[in-house]
Amino acid sequence: MSIIERDPVTGHITTGHNWNGIKELNTPIPRIVIAFIIVTHLYALVAWVLLPTWPLGQTYTKGLLGIDQRNDVETDIARADAARADWTTALATQDFDTIQSNADLMAKATATAAALFGQNCQACHGTEGAGGPGFPQLSDNTWLWGGTMEEVAETIRVGVNSTHPDSHFAQMPAFGRDQMLDRSQISTLTDYVMSLSDGVQPDDSSEGAVLFQDNCAACHGEDALGVEGTGAPNLTDADWLYGGDKNTIHTTLMNGRQGQMPSWADRLSEAQIKMLAIYVVNLSKPAS
Repeated sequence: MSIIERDPVTGHITTGHNWNGIKELNTPIPRIVIAFIIVTHLYALVAWVLLPTWPLGQTYTKGLLGIDQRNDVETDIARADAARADWTTALATQDFDTIQSNADLMAKATATAAALFGQNCQACHGTEGAGGPGFPQLSDNTWLWGGTMEEVAETIRVGVNSTHPDSHFAQMPAFGRDQMLDRSQISTLTDYVMSLSDGVQPDDSSEGAVLFQDNCAACHGEDALGVEGTGAPNLTDADWLYGGDKNTIHTTLMNGRQGQMPSWADRLSEAQIKMLAIYVVNLSKPAS
């Protein structure tokens, strides 16, 4: 027969467990904990009925209140767009000269464009347009497709090697891989391109110079200064899209390059594209 023992201090019955003289009490669960459990379970039951809750294959229970956070976000965006419709409409319909003459409009466009750049461009072009291997620097004054606001807006709109029907297109041939030049010629041409920091020397009849004129000048120009608006970069300056070291230039000549920039025409409004064009062009201007 078990003997019921009661703790003389608290009055609670012991469980019979004893650890080195320490007796375990059969302490009841505090009422506040029980109340909390009851309340939370009742809330869960009510939430299951009123709110979107259970997945059902391709759909889910909508709840009696019909709450939809997607709709709420879309409503908030529509409300925000309506609140700034006056100046975004002006951006979309006016040319850049008119926009730049309006200080208030420019201030709003520049302030909004910083966030747009961070959301859509920074992942590739880097913080404040610093660029990186394969992605042009936007904070200098070197342009592949033109550096006016109109030209930058068009590049954003149609992309480069994108699916847009009016996309800019450019491709560096794989002279080595496609066997247009042999390995010796690739090495010679690599050394010649690296020497172009001093510009193309007149009457240069070296093998490298001949190879350049026969294979590269059509795109990069006889003076190797590039042709803005065609995607062919200047080879005489210190700006390199993929890198100006010997190994990288050799790889470029051997395997070719074909960069890509998506078209933003279906993802950004005309006003947003113009805001980004203004922002990008201003990145290349020294701070006043």
